[in-house]
Amino acid sequence: MRIILVGWGVVGQGFAQILLRRKMELVKDYGFRPRIVAVVDKEGAIIDPKGLDLEQMLSLKAEKGTISTKSKNGCLGRSALDVMESMEAEALVEVTPTNIKDGEPALSHIKTAFKTGKHVVTTNKGPLALALPALTELADYNNVQLRFSGTVGAGTPVLEFAKKCLVGDSILSIQGILNGTTNYILSEMDEKHISFQEALKDAQKLGYAEANPTMDVDGLDAAAKLVIMANWIMHKKVTLKDVKIKGIRDVTPEDLEDAAAKGSTIKLVGSIEENLKVEPTQISRHDPMAVGGALNAVTFVSEFAGEQTIIGRGAGGLETASAILRDLLDIKENIASKMIA
Repeated sequence: MRIILVGWGVVGQGFAQILLRRKMELVKDYGFRPRIVAVVDKEGAIIDPKGLDLEQMLSLKAEKGTISTKSKNGCLGRSALDVMESMEAEALVEVTPTNIKDGEPALSHIKTAFKTGKHVVTTNKGPLALALPALTELADYNNVQLRFSGTVGAGTPVLEFAKKCLVGDSILSIQGILNGTTNYILSEMDEKHISFQEALKDAQKLGYAEANPTMDVDGLDAAAKLVIMANWIMHKKVTLKDVKIKGIRDVTPEDLEDAAAKGSTIKLVGSIEENLKVEPTQISRHDPMAVGGALNAVTFVSEFAGEQTIIGRGAGGLETASAILRDLLDIKENIASKMIA
């Protein structure tokens, strides 16, 4: 499978590292021979139809800051759209930073991939939070596949658990801690009896929170993930505008102390029932979702199986990259199944 990789940050490089580590096992266990024929970063692209040397790409980024300059196959200033329109490949892996205002440039990348007959795997929540129903229709129209398991839970298979492990059942509602940064902040406030600002500074020092933490602490990241789950798992047709959102900035140590007196704690919980909402919520310390640190936890309530909770790390380059590989293998399996049929 020939792959165009757009985005060469932590996740993109993590994906390359996994391919290097698992090269022999992927061939032996799955008959999967992925070949990255182009990598695009914000400075340009590097291209080789025969397949790029991933070890060299990783070194080049570390040494030069970009893969597109001072290299035999480098194309400084070349855009992802140009690469997709001019190169033959079976799949696009899109791992650019999330933009929930208009979904760009990832939205255009995904649409262009579809129109040029390429399957898409993305970890970018922006386009999916804004236009997932339309994108799935466009993928079907162009007879290609769209996969995005890394957008929710990173390497924790939240979407696959619901779609595959609960197949045949009816999922009635979903509740989840969907953002590791806010969970870390609230856990620190609870355990150390410190303020939101103090916990946020700790999270930023450790790399859990960005310098501008708005996406996380104001609940936007969790809301985007909630929209993806509502559309993909529960077949709703919703966007971010349909989510009631309240972040954690106003949670105080006193709020957590009051909750503790009742045997509870406070978490930023996203829920899908009749409506979609993200808000700080008191939950029992004995609830399976009452996880600490930067963990994520999602509880599915289904008609027959009852409550099922999946817990795991919700962020990280290698963790998210592992979801990309799962999605590509799923696409390969689906293609093979259609050929047999």
